[in-house]
Amino acid sequence: MDQLERLLRQLAINDEQSLERVLTRGSAAVTDAAPRPKVDLLVELGALLALGAATTSIRATVRRALVAGATESEIVGVLLAVAPALGLARVASTAPKLALAMGYDIEADE
Repeated sequence: MDQLERLLRQLAINDEQSLERVLTRGSAAVTDAAPRPKVDLLVELGALLALGAATTSIRATVRRALVAGATESEIVGVLLAVAPALGLARVASTAPKLALAMGYDIEADE
């Protein structure tokens, strides 16, 4: 059994040590290789958008992603990438939250 299979088995049985390691270290829990914070944060953003998270949570992740080197285009690209799975209603309700999190005022007249 390889390392990934073992980790998935441990998570599936709610192994406390494995869960703690994953929840505190993210993808770095799987490997000793240098973590990819930008990619991890973009994936985290996708999850937050899918869940319909509060603007405050989205804003915090956007800020961390920008610090990690993500571009605004990549951040908006996350919404576009998950849009087919989210559906129309979730995209329409989430886009304004993401815009506010990025500092855009989409309600202002052009």
